Amino acid sequence: MVLNWGCQQFTHQEDSSLSTTEPTALAARTAPSAPATLSSDALLDLVLTSLDDDKAEDIVTIDLRSKSAMADHMVVASGRSTRQVAGMAQKLMDRLKETYRLTARIEGKETGDWVLIDTGDVVVHIFRPEVREFYQLEKMWQDAGLVPAT
Repeated sequence: MVLNWGCQQFTHQEDSSLSTTEPTALAARTAPSAPATLSSDALLDLVLTSLDDDKAEDIVTIDLRSKSAMADHMVVASGRSTRQVAGMAQKLMDRLKETYRLTARIEGKETGDWVLIDTGDVVVHIFRPEVREFYQLEKMWQDAGLVPAT
């Protein structure tokens, strides 16, 4: 088939070696690899591993399953500087996307004082130490199952 476009001619030839009607060809293009199984405990494990790998300090998990409908777990951690806090948050977001194809909501990464990452089942707070001390978020949930992460 010859197409005229302005002054130029284009020749279009059918490639019969890979047809879109062949089931295997269509499956190869449309079947993405399946994400890992997503549970709140698996998500918590990924969060804790990511924070530990990035040298977060004073990591605390709070079990919210019987205390709140907003999430199953809350994680509170500290970074030594605004740069480390923002970096840990970005790495966690990257790992969530890579492992579970999950795009979580994030707030505060630009300033790096207090970053909130909401994955749905796990809510993560990453603070600079001074900001964490000021807000004392763990005290609000003391009776909700505060557990130091190991």
